[in-house]
Amino acid sequence: MYRYYVNKKAQATGEHEVHTSLCSNKPLPENSIYLGQYPSCHAAIAKAREYYEEVDGCYFCCRECHNR
Repeated sequence: MYRYYVNKKAQATGEHEVHTSLCSNKPLPENSIYLGQYPSCHAAIAKAREYYEEVDGCYFCCRECHNR
């Protein structure tokens, strides 16, 4: 299981990206919200939607959930 975070800062296209704790592109701690440990990015995306309407998985660490 991975630990997941969502970026507080939206991308230029409006979505907030979800990252694993191991991602080299994860946001700084002050710019992220810890979502918890999940077996897949799908559950982390669902949790991130409790904070933000527009979310997407990171291309690098959550490619299975990356849509934009």
